[in-house]
Amino acid sequence: MLPLMVGAMGVVYGDIGTSPLYAMKETFGGIHAVAPELDHVFGILSLIFWALVIVVSLKYVAFIMRADNKGEGGIMALIALTQRATSTSFRARWLLASLGLFGAALFYGDGMITPAISVLSAVEGLQIAAPALEPYIIPVALAVLVILFLFQRRGTAGVGALFGPVMGLWFTTLAVLGIVNIVNFPQILAAVNPAYAVEFFLHNKWQGFLALGTVVLAVTGAEALYADMGHFGKKPIQVAWFFLVLPALLLNYFGQGALLIHDPSTARNPFFMMAPSWALYPLIALATAATVIASQAVISGAFSVTRQAIQLGYAPRMEMLHTSDKAAGQIYLPLINWGLLIGIVALVIGFESSSNLAAAYGVAVTGTMAIDTILAFVVVSTLWGWNWAAAAAVMLLFLVIDLAFFGATALKIAHGGWFPLVIAAIVFTILATWKKGREILIARLSAEAMALAPFLATIAAHPPMRVPGTAVFLTTSCEGVPHALLHNLAHNKVLHEKVIFLTIVTEDIPYVPVQDRFEVEPLGNGFSRIIMHFGFKDDPDVPKALARCEPLGPQFNMLETSFFLSRETLIATRIPGMSLWREKLFIGMARNASSAMTFFKIPTNRVIELGAQVAL
Repeated sequence: MLPLMVGAMGVVYGDIGTSPLYAMKETFGGIHAVAPELDHVFGILSLIFWALVIVVSLKYVAFIMRADNKGEGGIMALIALTQRATSTSFRARWLLASLGLFGAALFYGDGMITPAISVLSAVEGLQIAAPALEPYIIPVALAVLVILFLFQRRGTAGVGALFGPVMGLWFTTLAVLGIVNIVNFPQILAAVNPAYAVEFFLHNKWQGFLALGTVVLAVTGAEALYADMGHFGKKPIQVAWFFLVLPALLLNYFGQGALLIHDPSTARNPFFMMAPSWALYPLIALATAATVIASQAVISGAFSVTRQAIQLGYAPRMEMLHTSDKAAGQIYLPLINWGLLIGIVALVIGFESSSNLAAAYGVAVTGTMAIDTILAFVVVSTLWGWNWAAAAAVMLLFLVIDLAFFGATALKIAHGGWFPLVIAAIVFTILATWKKGREILIARLSAEAMALAPFLATIAAHPPMRVPGTAVFLTTSCEGVPHALLHNLAHNKVLHEKVIFLTIVTEDIPYVPVQDRFEVEPLGNGFSRIIMHFGFKDDPDVPKALARCEPLGPQFNMLETSFFLSRETLIATRIPGMSLWREKLFIGMARNASSAMTFFKIPTNRVIELGAQVAL
């Protein structure tokens, strides 16, 4: 339990753990600043306390983490669960899948803002320690971020062992700084009373509602608890939250509140001004390390979500490098890495400060939280068999809070909140277009395919020349004859002694056990059909899998095996299916996608590609 808890602190809690750097600062010194008066401080702290209790502790840690897909969590797991829950209704499945897909797309917008605002907030401590260093804040932040992304190719295995202890020191520091300041004004602890939050809204009305847009910064990163559940398990994440992370965060927030009451001028950066002057530079260094770790968790999450999207058929295959021989989940995707870096650099240069970035932060987070709530309602009311009224009552409580936060952050759209929404819209369009395009392509190929039974009968009646060895034809359909086989037979006039029709199916579960991976169907006359099943987090290695398939039927010798793949040349048309611009987008993605040969780890010297033209 202890090693898993330490690991969870390093990966799961980086984002929410660095929120004290900017949450209180933006509330009392941001665009819609609240005056640091006694009643306001008590009201804001009460809101933060109950947000952490209801949104994080109750909703995510105690409730949604129960909705796991074979131990895995996150938006993709929820999508898979809801697809099972609504198997009888195509329209409901499509709607929920689209909603979940947009939630996944929002993650990429959030994934750009989190590293930018976190690292900037940490480095901005320099202007508290030495105001003359203010011009160097942006260059230093950019240097830290660029170095972080340059190291992604090397993997996180080496530095990952340090993440947990560093974050443990960070949370301990948060607690100590909070306690030191609470001692000066212990009455601040009374803010746990929800009456202060209610009074804050009653007295401030519209200003109180706007304050929710910065209070939500205290719960950003909550979804990571659920998304990273598969890495560490529920129990270590839950225990680490209740016994270390939550107490440390609350102590620090209340300590900042006590400092603000004692000295309202500290509103410009209450976190760093909590510390004595001699501790400022070490605290800045520790804060920078913590924000780098938080950024690393977001980057790794983007790699993981992209991989799952590829496996589930929502994204084209792309170059994917494994950075660890032991951990299959440690991967590096160059396209995603450099895309994130370009977006983050643009954010830092364009917004210039964490306060300006805070105006853009929260829209994506609150949108994802609301989508999680809706999808979880479907899961508990169908898969769990809850009474509909009870499920609706619980979900309504969470949804009202989510929508209140979303409404407050939506007012930030004009001040930068448009950025994550634009990124999400672009990503959603790409994911939805690829999924729809693949469905159309498969339908076109299936419509033109020759039926299998007549083909096998013709081969038996008029056998062509057979040559030694095994031919594996990869096909997306379990029906019909692969186009590559027809082209090969038409041009070369020969067949191999053994012919395997191989279809690879990605299931909506994270991992498929080896014993459940294969379906082997002998078709006679040297033909076999193999359906190979992978989970959406499995690493699909076809040659290795075929070697394991040997006891089930066909003998497999890699040196005597050739793999035949079809490479389609796609043509955009006005045939009903997709609009022309989406067809052209799909064609562009298909041209630039990694080949099946690379993705399925098939040796290049064993592959023969045969082309075909397909009108979309």
